[in-house]
Amino acid sequence: MAATEPIRNKKDVKAMERFYLERGELRNHALVVMSIYTALRVSDLLSLKWSDVYDFRLRRVRESVRLVEGKTGKSKTVALHKKVLRALTLLVSWRPAAPDAAVFKSRKTGRAIGRVQAYRVIKAAADTLRIGRVSCHSLRKTFGYHAWKSGVSPAVIMEIYNHTSFAVTRRYLGVSQDDKDEVYLGLDMSA
Repeated sequence: MAATEPIRNKKDVKAMERFYLERGELRNHALVVMSIYTALRVSDLLSLKWSDVYDFRLRRVRESVRLVEGKTGKSKTVALHKKVLRALTLLVSWRPAAPDAAVFKSRKTGRAIGRVQAYRVIKAAADTLRIGRVSCHSLRKTFGYHAWKSGVSPAVIMEIYNHTSFAVTRRYLGVSQDDKDEVYLGLDMSA
């Protein structure tokens, strides 16, 4: 089984973001956008309740989400990117929410969709857009790759991912030969 890779091309990331929005599938749109912009594992995303992301008293999406990661058991606060805020606002306006209802609720069961369904959602968009082999974990890796390419320190990315070793983070970043070549060819040390 091959390791998943991040989506390196920004146009492909943008196409993934728009795919379900253009089809009016707001739950799936929010799932893709949150997967890209929060770097959360799909299991943590699927466990989110509306009370985690929506302030019912103020009737608006929260600017950050606090959770305990399922895999690590560590507490985490994630600031929500404006694209995530917009996607969740669209979703809650389309399908009014109850505080203890799952954010990514199945229309059939009323409970949170499962990991397999989340994978199908991501894969269907990637296949249609001909992006290549993309999984839910690819979107988590996409966050780190683009953060790194924009100049964020790998140490900060390691903290965001809650990795215990830099070796794991380095694998997540998916540094390619093209990335290395860009450094070799772009370095300018002239005064």
